[in-house]
Amino acid sequence: MYRNVFLLHLPLRTALRKPLNPSPRFHPFLDPLPRGSLLPGTSFLKPYSTSPSSTSSTSSTSTSSSQPPPQPPPDEWTDEIEYLDETNEVIYSGKGIRAVDPARDDHIIVGGLKKPLSNVAAVVKIVDTVNRWKWGPQLEAQLDRLPFAPTLPHLKFALAQVQDAEAALALLGWARRQLWYEPNHEIYTLLFDRLNDERQYDQIQSLFNDMIQEVVACDSVGSSFSAQNRAIQHLSSAGKLEISFNCFKRSQVLGLEFDTGTYNSLITLFLNKGLPYKALEVYEAMEESSCLLDSATYELMIPNLAKSGRLDAAFKLFSQMKEAGHRPNFGIFACLVDSMGKAGRLDSAMKVYTEMQAFGFRPSATVFVSLIESYVKAGKLDTGLRLWDDMKKAGFRPNFGLYTLIVESHAKSGKLDVAMSVFSEMEKAGFLPTPATYSCLLEMHASSRQVDHAMKLYNSMTNAGLRLGLSTYTSLLTVLASKKLVDVAAKILLEMKASGFSADVHASDVLMIYIKDGSVDLALRWLRFMGASGIRTNNFIIRQLFESCMKNGLYESAKPLLETYVSSAAKVDLILYTSILAHLVRCQDEQNERHIMEILSATRHKAHSFMCGLFTGTEQRKKPVLSFVREFFQGIDYELEESAARYFVNVLLNYLVLMGQINRARCVWKVAYENKLFPKAIVFDQHIAWSLDVRSLSVGAALIAVVHTLHRFRKRMLYYGVVPRRIKLVTGATLKIVIAQMLNSVESPFEVSKVVLRSPGESVLEWFKKPIVQQFLLNEVPSRSDILMHKLNVLFPSSAPEVRSFSPPKPLAFVKGM
Repeated sequence: MYRNVFLLHLPLRTALRKPLNPSPRFHPFLDPLPRGSLLPGTSFLKPYSTSPSSTSSTSSTSTSSSQPPPQPPPDEWTDEIEYLDETNEVIYSGKGIRAVDPARDDHIIVGGLKKPLSNVAAVVKIVDTVNRWKWGPQLEAQLDRLPFAPTLPHLKFALAQVQDAEAALALLGWARRQLWYEPNHEIYTLLFDRLNDERQYDQIQSLFNDMIQEVVACDSVGSSFSAQNRAIQHLSSAGKLEISFNCFKRSQVLGLEFDTGTYNSLITLFLNKGLPYKALEVYEAMEESSCLLDSATYELMIPNLAKSGRLDAAFKLFSQMKEAGHRPNFGIFACLVDSMGKAGRLDSAMKVYTEMQAFGFRPSATVFVSLIESYVKAGKLDTGLRLWDDMKKAGFRPNFGLYTLIVESHAKSGKLDVAMSVFSEMEKAGFLPTPATYSCLLEMHASSRQVDHAMKLYNSMTNAGLRLGLSTYTSLLTVLASKKLVDVAAKILLEMKASGFSADVHASDVLMIYIKDGSVDLALRWLRFMGASGIRTNNFIIRQLFESCMKNGLYESAKPLLETYVSSAAKVDLILYTSILAHLVRCQDEQNERHIMEILSATRHKAHSFMCGLFTGTEQRKKPVLSFVREFFQGIDYELEESAARYFVNVLLNYLVLMGQINRARCVWKVAYENKLFPKAIVFDQHIAWSLDVRSLSVGAALIAVVHTLHRFRKRMLYYGVVPRRIKLVTGATLKIVIAQMLNSVESPFEVSKVVLRSPGESVLEWFKKPIVQQFLLNEVPSRSDILMHKLNVLFPSSAPEVRSFSPPKPLAFVKGM
């Protein structure tokens, strides 16, 4: 009989000191023990045979894998097995065991007895196998040859003991191919935690995909399956936005339920990534699933809803939180106060602020600043100041921005005393006001015409080394100009120019202020300063100053301005020339007339050549008056200068009547009517009514128009026999008395009403037959120069083209002997 030997690797000292008891009740090498209760250095043993037959049979079995499997060995051995130590001394001998076939055995044989394999031993065996072979075909082969039939609890406990995540995944992969395997959320939860500890997020995603496939394939998985929660939470904590949301959506489609922690993790992830609307989408899904909200959810969603502008939803959730028994934290109160205030819901913000104090929270500096800013920006400065005082009483020091806000808001609202008081506190607190704060105070003082305070702030600003802005310079120059402080304004303008700002526009603005104020002397003085400083102005302002000089009778100062205007390539238009001519009409001083004539000549306008030619003889101009006038009016662009031409005709007819040039005046009126400058003046309504409307004409133009038109009416009635029912002269209230008195001098039949002179056609026909009327209409107009001059001075239109023809003259009483 051959001797079968087990090589036992025990410490020699232990083996010699305490021989093992081969009692079948307890065999230290064959009876399975829990992990930790095995002796040091022991393991599951296999028999080692010293007989050559045993060796040859082993080798032949390993080489003939393609042959049919051999018959299973008998249930027990009759060979004696000797157990040796390191020195080859026998420490025990007895019957051995045969190899257990996992396909048909769920026990081990101890001696001649069958003993069931305990669960603890099975788990230990699985764990030892996995830890030894790790992964791959060798591990699967070893697991297939386990001396027992594994179960799902064995797998669960074994995975809990395997520390290597890769080995655990390999064990799960083998188990999934076994018939006894079922999807279990505890197993996946365990593996998700293990992979998260090792930060293997790609493996978490892969394992999640495998889990979803199992859930889809297995109909028995119910709502209790919760491993997806752990996977989504781990991926969300790792910042895997797209992967975690994809896992959430896939689980949602399969009808899997989520816990509060999963929703919170997704909401936190979206908020951290700056996607509040996706966080709201997750929150809405949470509400639809009837998942209970915890304190963390409220603390996440209330600030998120408030900051995204959904204040009603945030306030509603805030009320639900209190009703559910959760205590709001300080962050929720602070966020609601800030959001409500910025949205203009000041009452709600104050209510939350009061409630925060009732909950025992002490308002922070941030809460005070937010409330003060909200009230101040809403214009409720009194409440803002009250909160400002509460903030200082609470021991908080206002920051620079809050000081600036209080100062600027009170300054802009006109409360300059409060603004200056807080401004002084700001300087005492060690804050240096910004140029914007200085500028705001300075501009507000300037706009309220407080020159002394504005200059004081300006000096403080320059002493502090701060650079003024363009708007500040503008405001300061405006108030100095309005106060007529020319020297100080000139100094500020030069400093502005030295600072790099363009001074031309602002200097012109100051000049315009003097012009509009009627301070022509100051305007001329400022213009001389601008020229000495190399500062230029524009032609528009030169023209305005020229017209102001003409209006105030400063003709000697006006001429150089006009020459400057013409020399700068500016074009003198017909309106400007006509306004100068109007001054000539009203002028009664011979010396001033010479100045005005020189100014007219300096315009170099074609109308001046026309005026000179109009007063010359036929021999010199080599054409009749009517042809000469028609030639001039044909050169006018009526699309651009129609109103200017109408204005020119009115003033020119005044001048011609004043000068006694009635024939020339009638030629001008005739040509003006031919060119439709007054298209609605004369109306022929067949046999019903003929009318003349002179309301838009000057005095001279009206007189000429009446005489010339009545002459036309006379020719129609006497030569052609056409007699209308009535004839009207629409004069308006201004010219009614002048024209009525002129016609009464030749006993006219026209009756005077409010604004019209009217007469029956037959009466006018009889009147036209009188010789005195024929002489009156053909030859001349009453021209007592003193009376007409008085009319022109009172009734002549102003310089504005729209007003020139419509300005109402005062009523004038004519002498009957006219």
